[in-house]
Amino acid sequence: MQSLRGKKALITGGSRGIGRATALELAKEGVEIGLIAWSESSFDNVRRELTELGVRFSTAAADVSNEADVERAVKKIEKEIGAIDILINNAGVGAYGSFLELTTETWKKLLDTNLMGMVYVTKAVLPTMLEKNKGDIINISSMSGLKGTEGSSAYSASKFAVIGMSEALMQEVRRHNIRVSVLTPSLVETDLTRDNAQRDPDRFTQPEDLAQYMVSLLKLEQRSFIKTSAIWATNPF
Repeated sequence: MQSLRGKKALITGGSRGIGRATALELAKEGVEIGLIAWSESSFDNVRRELTELGVRFSTAAADVSNEADVERAVKKIEKEIGAIDILINNAGVGAYGSFLELTTETWKKLLDTNLMGMVYVTKAVLPTMLEKNKGDIINISSMSGLKGTEGSSAYSASKFAVIGMSEALMQEVRRHNIRVSVLTPSLVETDLTRDNAQRDPDRFTQPEDLAQYMVSLLKLEQRSFIKTSAIWATNPF
């Protein structure tokens, strides 16, 4: 397996949940970390943790649904840690309700964040990967991107779109030695999915599980990759 030491990774939604866990796992491998998240204050904990791990890192507060915001954030991060080798598009929002209950504004927010946010960040990073003729992109979709369920019309639409975009991009950039993978996890215990019930962590997939899996994907020799991964909790009920 190849070493990740010295590579530069950009993670959206990087201050908590899956993004934070992935940043810490990559940092343990010697990867320099760039993080984008909604608010500046949300970085407090992960900054401390990355400092303790002794890796160089950069953070930028940005709304991924705003292309100008994304371009500014990526430029700041690349100036501070260098050109990006690994992009993990993790930022996302959720909303659920019957089709008629979900407002047009809610639909637009989900599509702008979950789909267009990935488009904007990837457009900002991909040109340098093409120049280097090497790179990794991992896009986080959902089981809701494989199967629609009652109440998930807007969320599922956004996550189905992520899979379609990812597969098309994968075919486009393979010849440039760039790997594009998409993950479709079932419920992961994060702030986005947590409810008032106390869940047993041994019964639900944890952010650290996805983080460790993504590191293993990235350490595969560059000649091969796993295009799509469906990750399930073994005993959620």
